Amino acid sequence: MAVNASPDEPASQRYREDLLGLDPHDPEVREFAAHLDRIETSRSGYTVEGYLGGISDFADSANRLGGHHRMTVLIVIVLILGGVGLAVWDALAFILSSLGG
Repeated sequence: MAVNASPDEPASQRYREDLLGLDPHDPEVREFAAHLDRIETSRSGYTVEGYLGGISDFADSANRLGGHHRMTVLIVIVLILGGVGLAVWDALAFILSSLGG
């Protein structure tokens, strides 16, 4: 990785040394440079930005997958959202029953 690389420059330019001898305009090389960029990116998981970044990475990975992998991701997402919906419903029912007397 380039030592004094700016975060604003494209990933293919930041990883010039790693991609030496490869065509920088090739889509596969650009994807590999983006992969290297994702590996090098570290963010705190204890912040809202960290959580959203993790969800974004998960969504991007799910969009790149195909076939049964994509269906598995869809099932996991539906189960998570169903659990959240059930928890919210249970909390609202508890709040309304405690207010009602």
